[in-house]
Amino acid sequence: MTMGTTTTQAYGEPWYWDNRYANESGPFDWYQKYQSLAPLINLYVPRHSNQHHRILVVGCGNSAFSEGMADDGYDDVVSIDISSVVIQAMQDKYSDRPHLKYLQMDVRDMSAFQTDSFDSVVDKGTLDSLLCGSNSRQNAAEMLDEVWRYIKIISY
Repeated sequence: MTMGTTTTQAYGEPWYWDNRYANESGPFDWYQKYQSLAPLINLYVPRHSNQHHRILVVGCGNSAFSEGMADDGYDDVVSIDISSVVIQAMQDKYSDRPHLKYLQMDVRDMSAFQTDSFDSVVDKGTLDSLLCGSNSRQNAAEMLDEVWRYIKIISY
């Protein structure tokens, strides 16, 4: 063991996640499953309302979280991940559910979306993952800047 040396994972790199998902079968939820968080999400994210509510799930991986949201009545869930491998798998898996959208995208550059295009953003582990990798502060700041740019700010 070398003292004073730290290693970081390549969590911000697409190849790391492509390799992981190419060798991982079945869904995996970091931290909590949707059912555990549903009461809290339902409290703050309207569903079944007369107003359209668009939700972005960042760093979706192969989690069933977005599926749980759709099953719970959220009808416009967009999920992104840096891994093209996992996005292809999720697009194939949910091809019969058009309201579940899966896009390959880096959370640090979501310029494919229009500004203010989401009502809510869900992140269960992406920020934590970026903070464990190389250039952690820069990557985290870029992610948070992007989330801020694409979430609608509602004044009451």
